[in-house]
Amino acid sequence: MKLHELADAFEHLEGTRSRVALVERVAALLRRATATERTPIVYLLQARLRPPFEQTEVAVGEKLLAQAVARAYHVSHARVAQRLARSGDLGLVAAELAAARLASRLTVHQAYDALLAIARVSGTGSVERKTSLLASLLSRAGPAGAKLVARVAQGRLRLGVGDQTILEAAALAALGDRSKKPLLEHAYNVRSDLGTVVDLAFTKGAAGLAGVGPEVGIPVRPALAQRLPSAEAIIARLGEVQAEPKYDGFRLQIHRRGSRVWAFSRRLEDVTSMFPELVAAARRQLVPRTAILEGEAVVYNPETGEFLPFQITMTRKRKTRIAEAAERTPVRLFAFDLLYTGRRNYLPVAQATRTHALRAALRASPDAPIAVTEARVIARPRELQTYFDEMIERGLEGIVAKRLDAPYQAGARGYAWVKLKRAYQSALRDTVDVVLVGYFRGRGKRAALGIGSLLGAVYDPRGDRYRTVAKIGSGLSDRAWTSLRTLLDAHAVPERPVNVDALITPDVWVEPAIVVEVLADEITRSPFHTCGRHDDEPGYALRFPRVVNAPRSDKAPTDATTEREILTLYRQQRRTPTEARPRSRNTRARGTAKRAPR
Repeated sequence: MKLHELADAFEHLEGTRSRVALVERVAALLRRATATERTPIVYLLQARLRPPFEQTEVAVGEKLLAQAVARAYHVSHARVAQRLARSGDLGLVAAELAAARLASRLTVHQAYDALLAIARVSGTGSVERKTSLLASLLSRAGPAGAKLVARVAQGRLRLGVGDQTILEAAALAALGDRSKKPLLEHAYNVRSDLGTVVDLAFTKGAAGLAGVGPEVGIPVRPALAQRLPSAEAIIARLGEVQAEPKYDGFRLQIHRRGSRVWAFSRRLEDVTSMFPELVAAARRQLVPRTAILEGEAVVYNPETGEFLPFQITMTRKRKTRIAEAAERTPVRLFAFDLLYTGRRNYLPVAQATRTHALRAALRASPDAPIAVTEARVIARPRELQTYFDEMIERGLEGIVAKRLDAPYQAGARGYAWVKLKRAYQSALRDTVDVVLVGYFRGRGKRAALGIGSLLGAVYDPRGDRYRTVAKIGSGLSDRAWTSLRTLLDAHAVPERPVNVDALITPDVWVEPAIVVEVLADEITRSPFHTCGRHDDEPGYALRFPRVVNAPRSDKAPTDATTEREILTLYRQQRRTPTEARPRSRNTRARGTAKRAPR
């Protein structure tokens, strides 16, 4: 397949608003691709070159890419800057400047291999080398191909094609029926390499997908917990449970094969180099020489028993001065699950058995960097409430209750695990993770900052879409607002992203990429938001939302709170109105005196 043919296919995807049509077009593209082209095309649909845990991305900044464009087409930097100011998209600028050239014969394979080579350039002189290689590729790509190359280089394809859409399209193309998507989804959750999983569907079919198990060095997509409003509700739904502390830390998956150890974040990033003390501990403490375990890393003071805030733990997520940070703020991993050893795949095994195996697999001591999290089997609501109160007293977020007979549900949010967090003085008893899809420039004092409020959305996995749920105007300092605006501007787009459903139009649209944690008083019905909206029925919105943690760099957009969770929280708050304390008239955050549509 020629690069310009793939670029034309991507152009059609970008202009497709119907999800049904989007799935069919991606399926047609996958059928058309050769066996060797299929995997690279899947990665390119994800706006990446390899799976996230390999960290192989071109990821060049706007300045470097502009230099490459100017060099490729023998024009001045000023001319590129002028065109960029007009279009706001270096992909379009590259296409315009390449328009006078002959049609390109460059193939998908040639372009993909060239992009991989650019991504792998490092060391002294790497900036000049990357610029030169990128300019060479752009000069050979033709107009359509140049647009694609420039956007891939920035990691911004704007197709509106998420993983769920690709999985459904692959089910249709490879297995003949989009309803067989769960087979691919299961394989992808266990082995988080979408290109390989799609290729497996074409080459091995349903039987090959069913046989996928964990592999050391490839992260398993983490299981997620549902919410319930009280200890009574948890016991009523789950029965006897295994209750564990809920730490406000950095979720990690530790993989070991002999002396080789990996650490992966919940976003499937390889963060091994950031936690040298845990890598060394895994070699000493893990009994099996081949294993995968999961836990929560927190900055912890063993002398006082104090757990430090999430913001401090997150300072360990860095690429420089790692040894200094490890000495200043050492982390402890509280392991809570065993997923695999060289002898057994523990994913389908009951929770109680996995916990027993975890204790046997780890050499523990009071001051060891890796500890097995405490776990208590509880059958009565009052006892569960008492345990919850104990965890709050210790400064933790709450508890996680786990069904004793449940398997590990990779990549799923189900009632095998249920979290119960501290109640707030509001009807809404938990924070919400929202994806930012736009911002408003603001008035008065905020006008000087260039940003006044945010448009937040939640994720709809079934539609692979983001639906708005809040306009957020408080919770951040002026400095934090400015920093957040810089992050958002890096993802700004000229029009509403195709995978965003919104009735409100912000001053600046942004691609769904940044997640923030939000606290609100309650969830209300709203005619202004699309979360839960059907036909002429109003949607749902967060009332008086304020940012409490931004950005949540440990979470991907698809890790955000889902539309279904918002509806569940709405029903829970309406069933338990007496549990919420009345909101004072004075609790409204500063800067929100003038109420905007929510």
